Amino acid sequence: MQCPYCTFVDTRVLDSRLTSTLDAVRRRRSCPQCEKRFTTYERIELLDLSVAKKDGRREPFDRQKLLKGVVKACEKRPVTMERIQQLVDEIELVLRQQDRTEIPSRKVGELIMNKLKDLDAVAYVRFASVYRRFTDASQFAEEVAKLKNPATPKTVGKAKKQLAQALV
Repeated sequence: MQCPYCTFVDTRVLDSRLTSTLDAVRRRRSCPQCEKRFTTYERIELLDLSVAKKDGRREPFDRQKLLKGVVKACEKRPVTMERIQQLVDEIELVLRQQDRTEIPSRKVGELIMNKLKDLDAVAYVRFASVYRRFTDASQFAEEVAKLKNPATPKTVGKAKKQLAQALV
């Protein structure tokens, strides 16, 4: 590291520690030539992810948008904000571990639904209804039937009838 005072090239690290937010390393340094001290910060440079939308548009990945969608799906459900944050962390980690920086929105949506399915069935159906653009109650019934018994198409018809009766 170059000294900011005398531009000497070889400085010495006196102390290293994590910052309070745990996202950087703070290093206290000393210059052997001018004997001045200074501090540097080392941070991880994350790749900028972008999301490829169905209509061809590209937009930067927005963690807050992801969080907002999951919070909305989990509204009035027994899911803590801590667990929601953890779920969003898991999703972001999976996306960042991809070998590409442009992620199709379809993949993001499917990843969210898979995580929500394990977290809370009602939140999953809520999110799926928006993501898959449900147009009538039968689509809700089909999704609920898949949750109850993923392999049996017969239960789909039964769930449709039950939902239709419940709506009357």
